[in-house]
Amino acid sequence: MRFGLFLFTVIASLVPPAAHSTPSTRPPLARAIEAEIEAKVTALLGQMTLEEKVGQLNFPSYAFPSEPQIEAVKKGRIGSLLNVAHPDHVRLFEEAAQASRLKIPLLFAIDSIHSFHVAFPTPIAWAATWRPELAERATEAIAQETAQVGVNLTFAPMIDISRDPRWGRVIEGAGEDPYLASAFSAARVRGYHKGGLATSAKHFVGYGAPEGGREYNGAQISMPELFDRYIPPFQAAVEAGTETVMASFNTVNGVPVTANRLLITDVLKGRLGFDGLVMSDFAAIKELVNHGVAGDLSEAAAKAIRAGIDLDMEGKAYDTHLAENVHAGRVAMADIDAAVRRVLRVKYRMGLFPDSPGGARKVPPPIAEAAVRKTARTVARESFVLLKNSGATLPITPQSGTIALIGAAALSTNDHSWYGPAGLEKPVTENLRDALQARIGKSQKLLFADAFADPCGQAFADKDKAVETAKAADLIVLVLAEDCAVSGEGASRTDLRLSSVHTEMLDALAKAGKPIALVLETGRPLALTGASEKVASLLIAWHPGTEGRTALAEVLTGEIAPSGKLPMTFPRSVGQVPISYNDLPTSRPSTGDRFTTGYVDEKPTPLYPFGHGLSYTTFRYSGLKISAPEMGRDGQVEIRVDVQNTGSRAGQEVAQLYTHQLVASRSRPLQELKGFKKIGLAPGEKETVRFMLKASDLAYHDDEGKPVIEPGRFKVFVGGSSAAELEGAFQISGP
Repeated sequence: MRFGLFLFTVIASLVPPAAHSTPSTRPPLARAIEAEIEAKVTALLGQMTLEEKVGQLNFPSYAFPSEPQIEAVKKGRIGSLLNVAHPDHVRLFEEAAQASRLKIPLLFAIDSIHSFHVAFPTPIAWAATWRPELAERATEAIAQETAQVGVNLTFAPMIDISRDPRWGRVIEGAGEDPYLASAFSAARVRGYHKGGLATSAKHFVGYGAPEGGREYNGAQISMPELFDRYIPPFQAAVEAGTETVMASFNTVNGVPVTANRLLITDVLKGRLGFDGLVMSDFAAIKELVNHGVAGDLSEAAAKAIRAGIDLDMEGKAYDTHLAENVHAGRVAMADIDAAVRRVLRVKYRMGLFPDSPGGARKVPPPIAEAAVRKTARTVARESFVLLKNSGATLPITPQSGTIALIGAAALSTNDHSWYGPAGLEKPVTENLRDALQARIGKSQKLLFADAFADPCGQAFADKDKAVETAKAADLIVLVLAEDCAVSGEGASRTDLRLSSVHTEMLDALAKAGKPIALVLETGRPLALTGASEKVASLLIAWHPGTEGRTALAEVLTGEIAPSGKLPMTFPRSVGQVPISYNDLPTSRPSTGDRFTTGYVDEKPTPLYPFGHGLSYTTFRYSGLKISAPEMGRDGQVEIRVDVQNTGSRAGQEVAQLYTHQLVASRSRPLQELKGFKKIGLAPGEKETVRFMLKASDLAYHDDEGKPVIEPGRFKVFVGGSSAAELEGAFQISGP
């Protein structure tokens, strides 16, 4: 579909999610409520005609004029609506539902992802904070804003793992690592729930692995890879209580997920124990015809419902053909009833019925814009990733001298990226030039040249003036924004370098002989090898949202130290893509020799590795201790490491724990993230960081997708990125 949280504080420690709450493990009160819900659903199902059942599975987009849809709701032919985001429109449809024979309430869903009114940084930036609780706070605020208009469901979180920055929708996820992404998946679900919205974890599964990075392309994923890499964030969302899951557009191993009973019914609903509803993506059932697995819309409807797709989002397949498939014997009534049961179960769980056993839905009170903006700035502050800072070029201080701020993006108050419901009034935003001017000393000059004709730098305004401005300064701050049209859905790229216009400007400024601090707003990792060589400092600002430029000025001037870490690897070249830190070993590890793993025209290593990010201070890791040299398959060990701030400034560091199983029945990744903790340290301060590691955390999956804890020796690596060098070892014992 189109998708149209300070210093000196101990920040975050990842806690593994609780086990999935199955009916037998739920508390007695919850089991009683669920039993009552099931009884009500059964009773309601018994009253419904086939047409009313099909209506509950029909999920069209709001259309104008809306009178035909209002009449369809009154007749029980529509059970959910997307893109209804105005309270007056919501009210009209709610009244229509109450005028229907069975008075079944509606789901109202929109893409409330990183914004409704106030824009937060985009989700990849949340992951760069390495603080899941900040994502929880962000989504709670976004949900509170959204719920006020009557919307009760968001098409979020998007939790697709991707190792390919060519794919535009990496902007909406948490990057390449399943452990990090799972933490953010659960946090986002909890946050939306606190704010009053149900969630739709998407896109199950493999959408982030399209061949060639090309949007909507198919993915080839083995069963072990599926369970080790791509499913964990969805498991985390299910355990956090997501009410719905959205199926992905693409094929996995040749079968479209929308028609894939193995993935939807056997894996998601069976293996993962998900008992909420599964929806298609936008028009995805209709698109089964394009995939070549259905001859027409009627066959597409039959294949989707049999696969386990409960809601047809804007596909018009169920509404027009499901009943006829039942009458013709191509679809069993049991399949219809199973889907409707899930829809009604979710509506009861959400409290949409006045007699919902868990209580009727209560919308949280309105949240003040100032409170939302405060949270948005906190998230932005911690999301910026300092990739390079030669000669301590940043932060800007009085000793930096005259500053030349170059780039039209420094005047921008837009987010350059997909942003909340269309037409919604956007809040006032401070631009970077004004925010910087307010923070530098009165004796310090801030010069400015826009250089480009637009914030995204698609064409020059006056390159020569920008160069002359830079020559009159002691420090150049160049602000570039990834082209507006190439982030998000439908925005795959074959070239991850800066645009030709951006490159020409950077080259011209580099000839001025002044240090350059490059600030880059982007929704994905880029190939910045050439650019990195020309600049003294490189700061990734992502797309920072309403409070982002103010937060950026705070970081650039040293009020706040950067503390973000990369959630995705930055390649040297697009030819390295897909690239990630957790690759498998090869038969010939790279040594630089031609006949070892690598390339003849580029280094095999990334430009900036997963987990990398600098501060305005430095940190030293020492004293690695493992509580025991050995544990059984049901055991655990504590891993401790001392982290000390060895610089002269306060700062935050993300201590990261990685493991590697040396010998196993199948090759295991060279590194796997198994813990992280963000801490704040004053100059000279030292803290002991502790991680608990269970043997079960080290399981992998076999060819049938079954978890395996294999005895053997494991290495442990601890440090500030996936390039961590401090290491230890332990053993898992067993037969």
